[in-house]
This record gives sequence, structure tokens and C-alpha cells, in this order.
Amino acid sequence: MDSYALIIFGITSNLAQKYLIQVLYDMAEKDLLPKNMSIIGVARRVINNQDFKKYINEVLHMDNLHHKHPIKEAVFEDLSNRLHYIDGHFDDPLFYKRLTDFLNKLTRSGKKCNNRIYYLATYPELYRHIFENLKINNMNKQDQGWVRLMIEKPIGHDLRSAQTLNKLVLKYFTEDQIYRLDHYLGKETIQNILTFRFSNDIFEPMINKDNIDHIQITALEDFGIGARGGYYDQVGALKDVGQNHLLQMLAVATMNAPLEFSNEAVTSQRLKILQSLNPLPDKVVFGQYEGYKNEKNVDPQSQTDTFYALKTYIDNDRFKGVPIYIRAGKKLKQTVTEISIVFKNPISRLFKNIAGGDEANILIYRIQPNEGIVLKVVTKVPGHQVKMESEYMQFCYRLDPHDHYIPDPYERLLVDTIRGDQTFFNDAKEVEAQWAFVDPLAARRGKPHIYKEGTWGPKEADELIRADGREWLEPSMEFCRI
Repeated sequence: MDSYALIIFGITSNLAQKYLIQVLYDMAEKDLLPKNMSIIGVARRVINNQDFKKYINEVLHMDNLHHKHPIKEAVFEDLSNRLHYIDGHFDDPLFYKRLTDFLNKLTRSGKKCNNRIYYLATYPELYRHIFENLKINNMNKQDQGWVRLMIEKPIGHDLRSAQTLNKLVLKYFTEDQIYRLDHYLGKETIQNILTFRFSNDIFEPMINKDNIDHIQITALEDFGIGARGGYYDQVGALKDVGQNHLLQMLAVATMNAPLEFSNEAVTSQRLKILQSLNPLPDKVVFGQYEGYKNEKNVDPQSQTDTFYALKTYIDNDRFKGVPIYIRAGKKLKQTVTEISIVFKNPISRLFKNIAGGDEANILIYRIQPNEGIVLKVVTKVPGHQVKMESEYMQFCYRLDPHDHYIPDPYERLLVDTIRGDQTFFNDAKEVEAQWAFVDPLAARRGKPHIYKEGTWGPKEADELIRADGREWLEPSMEFCRI
């Protein structure tokens, strides 16, 4: 792996504390950080290098839902030797001169800083200042080594703003330098869907309108917005996770097989699905959990959605007429994310008149928790009588999600960036196709339906799917137990 300098704009941000710093520790522990690489943290806070390393150590020891393994002193010491800090304001041209001088100084000392990754863990409002100043100082050029830019969602807040941001970044970087990060594409099970579908010849021929009754995508959380009120209240559930994560899940589960496993081929097939989605503004429900308006940094009169449910179709021959139901929200009955492919029950099924004999077969991609891929099938209960029950044929990881066997999505995507692999990143057209689908739905947001904490959401979401004679599936915890 090439050596490089990783420059993190916004190293003191919530994003950096929650994900990036933890991932850098993991990479140090796995020996994934080249010997001569450097990590330069950038923020406005004025501190010295010693206090910066102390800050990193404190962050690593914070209670973190995503990283619960112990911090080893030797590993931290190895990471610490790579850490550097520069304070500055991102709209100050003089700061970039100092940053350039510092990178040159590291290079002269034997560190290899000609290859660079700029990770923007900061507000999009600052992007213009950062890009402009990087260009003025020739820091976006690839004449001495490769230069790559990682930017997080949100890429805009609607189609027009996304187009504006994409045009902005393309003024300063080429598309092959830009890594638009949706961390769901870095999740192990999401990536395994492609292997499951296209490396096995059993199920893929059945994934079409002739065999599928409908598709459900669920992303539920049993907790609220936490300390994110200032951001979340401006965005809401549909734009926070529906515009990106869930649409990418749908694209991976329904895309056609690419001609080859390459960035261009895989992205092209995802894009075709996103551009074929049919928004139905009269088939969307918005909800808000009781007590949301009392959360920190939330407007007491807020109409922001903390839950949404919608119905859509893919306008192509393969899935013509197959309804797709998507729901996501906070403070619900359980935390679970999964894609469920519900197959049709043929009229000629032999045991359909026996209790349990008419249960649908369901292919489930469980993203979290209990990660795995399972098939719900009807089986005979042992005994002299013919009784039916549903069981699961399953592929499971059955691993502690906090160990190192399954890479953290941010770790995987950072490694992909180092390698120059954009397969599991979004390009500009994907982002814009997602907003083109979401905008007509977001325009229908009004007063949200209030739902109680610990439920499955507002009753109006149940009515949405019941109108078609179907029910939301209750996610099972009976498979892939650790």
C-alpha cells in the first residue's frame, strides 16, 4: 500500500470523534498504516501537538456504540507517532500556506506526503473556501503524486443544491479524485449481496416480477436523535437516511449483473435502478416521535420527520408492477436494518390449506444486527401429523460486531480510497438521481403523524401497506444469533 498523508479537515468534529479516530486506531492495530504515512488533524482549536495526542487518546476511550474493544497502549503509541496537528480557519488563505509548508517539512524529514487524501469532516458551507485555497496553493494537483478528496453526506439538501455542489467540486478536482462517501456501501453484508446474487446461479433467475410479490426495506432505530438536534431538525429522516442509505440498499438488491466487477460497471447498474425509481408523492407517510420537540437544539414548533414510509416502483421490465415499501425512523420498537424479498405463493402450492403452509418464502439481507443472508422457508414439524412451520436457511457471520474480523465501513472505504477504488462510492449522477426521486416526496411533508416511543411508527404507515392487502414484516431476531 502506498504511503500518503491523510489531512482531516474538522478533526474535532462529531463525525471524526464517532468514526474516523476509532477507525485510524483499528488500522494501526491491523498494521494497515504504512510506516511513513502521516495523519494531519486540522481544526480551529488552538492546541499543541502534545495536547492533540491527548485529545485523540481521550476520544478513543470514550463510550462508543461502534467501537467497544480495548485500547492497547502499544497500538496507540504507534498511531501517536503519525499524528500531527495544525490549527486554523478554513476560510483563511494564510492557513493553507502554513499547511503546505508543514507538509513539505514532513517530506524533507522522510515522511512521504506527496500522495494525499483530504477528508472533509466539516460543514459543506466551508467546502468552497477549502477547494479554492487548495487550488491557489496547487494542493489539488497530481504532478508529485496522487491526490484524493473524501466528502461525506449530505451532498446538497435537494437536487439543485446537489448539482451546484457537484459542479463546485468538479471545478477543482477531477471525478476520479472525488470519493463521495455513503458508509452503508462499506457494510459487509451490503457488499456480500453482490457476491450472493452474481456468484451463485440459484436465486438470481428468480429475482424478477414473475416470482416476487413485493420488496420491503426497513431501517429502524430504538433510540432518538441524541445530540444531533441542530443538524437533524433541518433535515429529517427522509433526507438523512432515505435519500442515500436506503436507496443504495435498494439499488444493490435489484440492479442487474454488471459485465465486470469494476467501478464503472457496478456504478452504472446502480445508477440505472436509481434513475428508474418512480416517486409517488401520494404514497408517503411522515411521522414524529412523542417528545421530539423537547430534544436539545430542536425547534419547539418543529414539523421535522423522524419517521417515513413510502411506496415506489422500479420502472423497468424486470420489476414492472412489483411494489417496493420502504420505512425508516427513530425511537421505534427495535433497531434493525434489512432488505426483504417476498416471493409469490403459487396457486398450486401443495400444503397451502394446512396451517402455516401458505407462508411466503422470503429472502432477507440483514444489514444489522445479526448480520447475514437468510431464506425463510416452510418446513414440516417432526411428528406423525402434517404440521407446517417456517424456518430459516441461513448464512451468518455470528461474530461480535465490535471485533476486528468484519471491517468497520469507514475503515473499508478509507482503504478503498488509498487503493484508488471508487466502486463503493457514489458518483455525481447517482447522488443527483437520488435527490430527483426524493424531492417530490419531501415536497409533500406537512404536519407529521405523532407516534409513541417503542412502537413500529404511526398507524398511517400500516394503512399505507394494508391498502394493498399486505403487512409490514416484523423483523425476526431468531436467526444469526451470536
